[in-house]
Amino acid sequence: MNKINKKDIIDFLKDLIIIAVVVLIIRTFIAEPFQISGQSMYKSYYDKDFIIVDRFSYLDIPWIKHWEVKRWDVIVFKPHVSKKREYYIKRVIWLPWDKIKFENWEVYLQKEWKWPFLKIDEPYLDKENKGHTYVRWIEKEFDVPKWEYFAMWDNRNHSDDSRTCFDISCSYSPRDSYIPKKDIVWKVFLDLWYFNIKKLSFIQPNLWIDTKPRWLSSPSHFDYKNHFINTSTGILNKTN
Repeated sequence: MNKINKKDIIDFLKDLIIIAVVVLIIRTFIAEPFQISGQSMYKSYYDKDFIIVDRFSYLDIPWIKHWEVKRWDVIVFKPHVSKKREYYIKRVIWLPWDKIKFENWEVYLQKEWKWPFLKIDEPYLDKENKGHTYVRWIEKEFDVPKWEYFAMWDNRNHSDDSRTCFDISCSYSPRDSYIPKKDIVWKVFLDLWYFNIKKLSFIQPNLWIDTKPRWLSSPSHFDYKNHFINTSTGILNKTN
């Protein structure tokens, strides 16, 4: 057996430091793993799903890259409503300067103050939630301020989101309905789903569904061209 010398120890420590720095850079500026808790994004994402979130998409690099949230990105952000839960996952529905209207359990958008309101067709919602978006308090219209966003869960009627100021009611919440740009940390990048180690399968323990990884086909963004309906004509409109 060869004797371990001082040079070997120094080389090992160097490698260890390099690995630690690389991991730190990746987790700080590029990507980080998360596990979803709860069914708020059902059926796009399930309880206990593992996801990889991408910080680079929303990273500002002076003179090189200016980050931008796109409509219907699935984001991870800091809600500042509970000490128990530091992060929430939601889908961005409205961008700065948009006007929102809820009517007859449907969702409408007036983009950049243009007329008319366009009804949003949301094919990613399941039958229970599609056409059943309720507003739990008296206000039915919202004007999104500059540099802020309005987000909702995919499981619309079993969770709290911008409609309730991320609490049971805006009357009790310590914040308003909108998410400041500075609170948005990550965009969902990869969907690894849930792996049941005991059964060595992707079967979700509570729902008994097959949760095979979707990788880059994760519903972290939706292309909404041709998915706005002009309520005056009933015709689908092309818009972003």
